[in-house]
Amino acid sequence: MLEYLHAFNQGLINVLPYFTPHGTETFFYMMVGMAVGFAVGILPGLGGATTLALMLPFIYNMDPTTAFAFLLGSNAVTATTGDVTSVLFGVPGEGICAATIVDGHPMAKKGEAGRALGAALMSSLVGAVFGAFVLALAIPIISPLVLSIGSAEFFMLAVLGITFVASLSGANVPKGLLAGGLGLVLAMIGLDPIESVPRFTLEGLLGEDNSLFLWDGISLISVTIGLFAIPEIIDLAVQGTSIAREGAPSKLGGVMEGIKDTFRHWKLVLRCSGIGAYIGLIPGMGGGPAQWLAYAHAVQSSPDKERFGKGAIEGVLGPGAANNSKEGGSLIPTLAFGVPGSVSMAILLGAFIIQGIVPGPDLLNPAKYLTLTFSFVWIIVITNIITVLICLMILNQLAKITFVKGSYLIPFLLFLVYLGGFATKNSFGDILLVVIFGAIGWLMVKFDWQRPPLLLGLVLGGIAENNFFIASRIYGYTWLWHPGVLVIGFIIATGIAFPYLQARFKRFRASDEQSVGIEKFPSVRTEALPVSTRLGQSLFALFVLGVFVYVIYQAEFGFGAFEPRAALFPWVVGLPSLVLAMYVFFKDSLQSTRQVKVAESALYTEPEVDPILARQRTVMIGCWIVGFFLAIWVLGFVPASAIATFLYLKFGAGEKWPVSLALTAACWLFFFGVFDYALELPFPSGALFDWLPVSVAHLPPTILG
Repeated sequence: MLEYLHAFNQGLINVLPYFTPHGTETFFYMMVGMAVGFAVGILPGLGGATTLALMLPFIYNMDPTTAFAFLLGSNAVTATTGDVTSVLFGVPGEGICAATIVDGHPMAKKGEAGRALGAALMSSLVGAVFGAFVLALAIPIISPLVLSIGSAEFFMLAVLGITFVASLSGANVPKGLLAGGLGLVLAMIGLDPIESVPRFTLEGLLGEDNSLFLWDGISLISVTIGLFAIPEIIDLAVQGTSIAREGAPSKLGGVMEGIKDTFRHWKLVLRCSGIGAYIGLIPGMGGGPAQWLAYAHAVQSSPDKERFGKGAIEGVLGPGAANNSKEGGSLIPTLAFGVPGSVSMAILLGAFIIQGIVPGPDLLNPAKYLTLTFSFVWIIVITNIITVLICLMILNQLAKITFVKGSYLIPFLLFLVYLGGFATKNSFGDILLVVIFGAIGWLMVKFDWQRPPLLLGLVLGGIAENNFFIASRIYGYTWLWHPGVLVIGFIIATGIAFPYLQARFKRFRASDEQSVGIEKFPSVRTEALPVSTRLGQSLFALFVLGVFVYVIYQAEFGFGAFEPRAALFPWVVGLPSLVLAMYVFFKDSLQSTRQVKVAESALYTEPEVDPILARQRTVMIGCWIVGFFLAIWVLGFVPASAIATFLYLKFGAGEKWPVSLALTAACWLFFFGVFDYALELPFPSGALFDWLPVSVAHLPPTILG
């Protein structure tokens, strides 16, 4: 035990300045890594894994402590700073920050960006410290934790996460479950992980050459950005206001209120930190499931679930804590067994190889690298403390962006959105996916479908399918009777039934209050459903039904006809989803009235926009969204950033010439200076240069981007 305490203390000294020359050098490189991670976390699409991959070549001549301080310093802050864009703009810095958008961005729209950011940053700090000390305490007892659950329980945990998030739909759980089913279908697109058979790649529609793009699967970043960012941009244009529609810049002192919220809800923060650490501990799960499961727990543990999705502070605290605590958890299997807990940890294994260190017993041996292992603990703690302090210093200035006129932000946001989609695989196909899922996301918002279950289904789909196949292969169907499976199954059934039981209890209590003469202001009112809305929601439900019909058809007569094993999971997902989709379609088709929450308007009232004007603005911004995509495709990113921005500001938003020219120049300088010149992203030259009989090589790089 004394050896462990000595290594724990020495690990701290090795990363602090002034105590030793080596510690000063390590701290300097850690700060450099943090600066890179800070910038990458704010820029959408460039995640922590990408950063680690780019930074690996620089560690060859570093000693192990300095090298891992450099790498972990960048990786530890990426998720924290990614929360900033998630809250302010509804654009995740990376896919694992998506859960923060659900309640963080609505808070920004209500003028509470400072409070949301304060809560996100402080809960992230608590989660990071929690995860770091879980790593420190778990070193002697790692093996039982990692091996405590099997493939059958993995599969059921994935279903459990989707079910819990589907409960966000309140009494409309079928739509939430269907959205989760759609996410699972999206996760199945591409090569089957068991037999490498192409599934749902639309060869008949796209042709064999174009369908190859889908063989690699659907990009999580593109789907996330499309589902969440595009509908917010449309809403921003329709409302004609700033992102924050309530309050004023002088009221941004809510940063301290957000910090206080972390400690008011300290039990929730610690529980979600525990969830994040344990999910990080499970190899292959990563940060996305950790955030969504923590968010689902925050919803389930709240007595007032209707606030979630509209700006509930608990919906920011839970994912924030889990997102950073999972870093400590994911290091545990990486260090102990050489089994990466996430994509970032898989890249970190490359750093061990470069440094000549074999993960496993040597890293837990006091005579070898135990001090280095404990240095990881202190690096995570120190980097997150410094990051949060820096963010808090500039938070008020960042939050003021939400009060900037919407038309000034829209072109910047659109280019950031498309850049986030492109940066995943440097493919225009991913940008097109952003547009497609942006339209789907807008329709889901309009017709009261929850988006988080779809995203969680996509995140957990591969994990669920692999573990379902393994469990079925090893145990047949007897895994259904495993004690862990039965317990999780009972929790799933409870989660599905709970919203209905809660609604029934509320009606029962309301009838009791009326029977004893208690007058209460009605919380909902019933109004007739417009014919256009009724037709639209029926057509969207029919579209969802058609998706599951296609899934069943392909599983039976398509790839399933010659490779039944590849069709097993599509049948498991498609058949119950098809039945549920039929129920939702008939329910939406026959619905003639809807209930509108009256109490909700007291909390947050959207500015009234004339319906005809709203439709016109929706069509216009839809055309601009497509137009920006076409400009990028035809001209390339950097030229399009100037031309499309100017055209939108001058002719779309009707801004004055000086404003249009100044913002156009700022947008072009930002994209050219940061992404093209500094980061040297491989932007394609644009289709126009392929059509023109001009040698692209002779054109100046500033023209091409």
